[in-house]
Amino acid sequence: MFPIVDIQTAAHDGQVSASILVLYTGGTVGMAYNKRGELAPMRFRQVSKLMPELRHLRMRVSVLSLPHPIDSSNVTVADWALMASIIRDLYDQYDGFVVLHGTDTMAYSASALSYLLENLAKPVVFTGAQVPVGRIRTDARRNFITALDIAAARHPDGSARVPEVSLFFNTLLLRGTRAKKVESQHFAAFKSENLPPLVKAGIHLDFNDAIIRPLPTAPLRVHTHLDESVAILKLFPGITEKVVGAILGVEGLRGCILETYGSGNAPTQPWFLRCLETAQARGIHVLNVSQCEEGRVEQGRYETSASLLARGVLGGDDITTEAAITKLMFVLGQKKSPPETIRLLTSNLRGEITL
Repeated sequence: MFPIVDIQTAAHDGQVSASILVLYTGGTVGMAYNKRGELAPMRFRQVSKLMPELRHLRMRVSVLSLPHPIDSSNVTVADWALMASIIRDLYDQYDGFVVLHGTDTMAYSASALSYLLENLAKPVVFTGAQVPVGRIRTDARRNFITALDIAAARHPDGSARVPEVSLFFNTLLLRGTRAKKVESQHFAAFKSENLPPLVKAGIHLDFNDAIIRPLPTAPLRVHTHLDESVAILKLFPGITEKVVGAILGVEGLRGCILETYGSGNAPTQPWFLRCLETAQARGIHVLNVSQCEEGRVEQGRYETSASLLARGVLGGDDITTEAAITKLMFVLGQKKSPPETIRLLTSNLRGEITL
């Protein structure tokens, strides 16, 4: 296990509301300027100097940093498995977890961890920043402090207020399987178009208890295997048979996200349907996901989507591409029978689709 460092907070005076583990994986949120004026991962032993607000928190905060911080553009399924394993190994020692992560692929990681952490009864809050903590106009402090507050929040009976994987950014806490990065230049970088926020952070934290997932009745089960034999095929006017055939014909491919138009529509040219038939014959699972940020796939509503049903394409409802590709990796990694795989792909596993 990697070393764990305690951050100096008011909890050291004896009043502890919760114990939170911060998992630093990399990203702008954990960067600060060194003496040469270069951005470098900050030493969390000195984090209280950069974030004096931490000294007022009535919680125990510990930090576990990966030995080699990951640029989020380089995150892999092995990194997701490592994050899940760390949470599994330290699950009984902490009341909640905050994962500091780069913003570019944070929605993918939050989705992946949602599937890997089955029957989660504690908060796992992803957060990051657009501006390094060493800058005056940074968003790192607010995002980090609020994520800690949410991870520590409890009901009167002591149970967690948000017992699921989530993503906090700017003022909103979003479900991990619903978040999508939509902005690279402003602080409101993430949205969840098909589900309201779990929490709105203003003067107070406004919890939307009606949509927060309930406490599980079974013990935590942590998965660590994901199948990388997947692809994303985004349709566009003018796409050719050569391109579609090349993607669906990848050796060893087991699943593909088909990004379609509108409510799940796709071309009806004979060559396109032949490509889908060939994929079906090879046992490739194809999941239909809309390119639209809002709305849902309704296969069969139009003629241009009815033909997909006959070729074994599965409807993805209102799932995001980030949640869909990680779900495909997760379900295929379970190595179930084809009927069971289809059932899982079309089921609501972690709040990723609206039933």
